[in-house]
Amino acid sequence: MKKRHIGLGLLAIIGLGAGTAAYVAAPTVHEGMPGETPELGRYGDYVIGTQEIALTLPSRLSFTKLGMATGSVETGERTLDVRLYYPAQSDAGQEPITYQHTMTPPAMDPVPLEFAGRAFADAAPVTEGQFPLVIMSHGFNGWSTQFSNLAEHIASRGYVVATIDHADAKLEGITDFVHSFANVLASRSLDQRDVLAQLVDRSANDAGVYALIDAENVGLIGYSMGGYGALATAGADYDYASDTFGTVPAAALEPLKAAAGDPAGIDAVVAFAPWGGQPDNRVWRAASLAKITAPVLVVSGSQDDVSNHAEGVSWIFDQLSGADRHMLVFREARHNIVGNAFEIGDDAPFRVAEFLNEPVWRQDRINGINQHFVAAFLDLHLKGDDDKAGYLNVPVSNANDSGWEVSFGEQLNGKFAGPDEAEHWRGFQRRWAVGLDMLSKPAGE
Repeated sequence: MKKRHIGLGLLAIIGLGAGTAAYVAAPTVHEGMPGETPELGRYGDYVIGTQEIALTLPSRLSFTKLGMATGSVETGERTLDVRLYYPAQSDAGQEPITYQHTMTPPAMDPVPLEFAGRAFADAAPVTEGQFPLVIMSHGFNGWSTQFSNLAEHIASRGYVVATIDHADAKLEGITDFVHSFANVLASRSLDQRDVLAQLVDRSANDAGVYALIDAENVGLIGYSMGGYGALATAGADYDYASDTFGTVPAAALEPLKAAAGDPAGIDAVVAFAPWGGQPDNRVWRAASLAKITAPVLVVSGSQDDVSNHAEGVSWIFDQLSGADRHMLVFREARHNIVGNAFEIGDDAPFRVAEFLNEPVWRQDRINGINQHFVAAFLDLHLKGDDDKAGYLNVPVSNANDSGWEVSFGEQLNGKFAGPDEAEHWRGFQRRWAVGLDMLSKPAGE
């Protein structure tokens, strides 16, 4: 009996090795990194080009620290760098771009960051076709290439993507924080509106990459304070009586009020961990959020303690009653649910990791899932690809309850759930749709 037990154990080990080899070689394993990425998280068919442009935004209001006390504002030009990603012609032997950024944590040495991209700098755009435009807006003190992996992914599937560098004022102390954040409160949505307006204007009048833009189909993606801005840009005016605006001079809020309720031609919104719904910093009334009619995908971590998932993000989702909407929830995740998986040196201050990384989920895993659902959402609402609804309208809200029968030895087959696996989250591999929730509500509910 003992020998038989050992023999079966050896057989199991040998079988597992053979199964693993078959998994690596099997044609059902799709190309793309990482190999566990869900189906639509794989890169698309287009070579990606990228270029950085500077846009000058005229007649913009700003205020100094003194202005926060006196109410005085200044009017002038605001120049923002915007990085474009777009379908491009062959790379012609170029090396892909490496994105570089230097973080400057308060009272700490600067920390250089690099991320290897897949796009080719200044590559010539394709010469035929037009593609939906997607604007991306980062969080407080973020930067334009912080989410380059998502921007490249979207562009590879046939979109023009514009990521804004909002140039938030740097932080050296608590007064700097209050001043910088107050300016962000007043400027985030206006930045999004102004960048969109200039790109739409160039699409009608300029050649090159601008000629690729289909200005009739526009998406807006915002993370944290970018999400705070995106909801206003899509038509939800702020509650200016909120104490949150107490540090902003009244005159600096006038341009926001003037734009109130104008959805700016936005056809789809993705809000990652949107800030501003939590009770202690609530900046909307329910009736205002209900004015958004563009479909919305909200993405949140169930343990988000910055935007407050339970009382903030979930409240926003519930109040978007004028829109068809979905909310993807990463269980146990906190606020950092989107962004490149940067390699951070062991000698870097913990503040850097805390700003960039998710403490429970691997960043590459969370990014692949984000890419999958963002692709489905944008394809459905900006390209009219109705088949993509099947990836969002999951059969069970708790991914752990997905069902997909498996025969002995079939676990390692690399297949994605398709329409025939009606009880499993579509596009995920068997046993890999776990730790997630997807909620959905139609307009009017």
